[in-house]
Amino acid sequence: MTALHFNGHNVHRMTVDGRHLVMHVPTTALFELDDVGVAVLDLFKDRPDVSEGDIRGRFEGRFAPSQVVEALQEFIDLNIVDDGRPARPDSPIEIRNFPLSTVVLNVNTGCNLACSYCYKEDLDVPSKGRKMAYETAVQAIDQLFEAAGARERVNVVFFGGEPLSNMPLIRQATAYARQKAEQAGKRIDFSLTTNGTLLTEDLVAWFDANRFGLSVSMDGPKALHDRNRRTTGGKGTYDVVVDKVRMLLGRYRSRPVGARVTLTAGVTDVMGIHAHLKDELGFAEVGFAPVTAGDMTTFNLDAQELSAVFDGFMELGRAYVAAALEGRNTGFSNMHQLMTDLSEGRAKKLPCGAGLGMLAVDNEGDFHLCHRFTGSSVPTFGSVGEGIDKDGLGGFLNQALERSDGPCGTCRARSICAGGCYHESYAKYGDPLSPVSHYCDLIRAWVDFGVESYARISAGNPAFFPQYIHPRSPTQ
Repeated sequence: MTALHFNGHNVHRMTVDGRHLVMHVPTTALFELDDVGVAVLDLFKDRPDVSEGDIRGRFEGRFAPSQVVEALQEFIDLNIVDDGRPARPDSPIEIRNFPLSTVVLNVNTGCNLACSYCYKEDLDVPSKGRKMAYETAVQAIDQLFEAAGARERVNVVFFGGEPLSNMPLIRQATAYARQKAEQAGKRIDFSLTTNGTLLTEDLVAWFDANRFGLSVSMDGPKALHDRNRRTTGGKGTYDVVVDKVRMLLGRYRSRPVGARVTLTAGVTDVMGIHAHLKDELGFAEVGFAPVTAGDMTTFNLDAQELSAVFDGFMELGRAYVAAALEGRNTGFSNMHQLMTDLSEGRAKKLPCGAGLGMLAVDNEGDFHLCHRFTGSSVPTFGSVGEGIDKDGLGGFLNQALERSDGPCGTCRARSICAGGCYHESYAKYGDPLSPVSHYCDLIRAWVDFGVESYARISAGNPAFFPQYIHPRSPTQ
């Protein structure tokens, strides 16, 4: 037998409540080791290259040879151990097709607020807002259905600026998209993120009738929310928003409503914010977006603050696990997404569906990687009139796949992070294809925490996953 080599970058070992676990990094699959598996990996921990003599000397008299051979073969099959034989080369991945499932319509660049940390490069004050024309929305929806292929379900997302400032278009586009879906035999979902200030009872009833997935941008209790989320005249918006939210949550029945929180410099009280939005106001889910790469550096979390945010995430995550073991869901969206990735065994080569399953359309009809890039200097990828620039988009995504050749290639979080958000890379480094390296250690710690949490829930209440994780998509 030739010497065996240990590919440590493909496995991550953890001990959780006395159970010896490994995460197969390329697939994010989680396995529990028996005594033989533990002993075999311990041997490779002591020496990365192992001979037949090493194996005999370590295991003779401890385990049956067949047990050792079986364990070694399993590790070889997973490419955790390399037996020296030529590996079957991976088929090169080249993205040629773009089966869209989601189109994001930037219906108005204008916004009635002037949030100090807003990333939108095409944001305008209300009087100068550039509204999308109905014809542009129709062409975008047509492109979505044309590119959807065999997908059974498609999504239309309305974005801005403040999307509620162009409700006539949203109503028309929704009716048109429903008609297209019926003709194509597909199911369609609609979603929208709003600052909440323009909500009315009539609008809530209309969104409810059309089963919109609604999210409200809200940063927590009054003092925190009003720090950055202000009107164009400089007034805080909490009092207006909280009244609208209470009205919305009291009337909306078709789907759960979530809150989206932006964490900026000086705002790290994750537990307090979650308690206010979830427990006091009644949002179904609360998701947090830490700002680390905004154009205005005064709003970026520094290293110490970002570490405090992740400490808060883990504290909130421990509460999530405790509730899950009792069959409850605390509505912590970031943790929910991590549990989804692990439970479904997702092995990401790309960080998200931007440019592949999702494209954003600006008011002029140009296609962007996602809604965050409208108005940016990043090249567009076709238009609703001319179609998707498949060569340009494919070239970008194929370059994104190659990011794994660098430091990401040996990172244990690579199949969950996949290099990080394109827009964050663009904002931080001026290049959407640069790996988001400024918080890699925190991401690895977060993934480790997720694996531990997943293992505890799986052992203590496996029914949590089919009850809360797997059916997250809406029903019609």
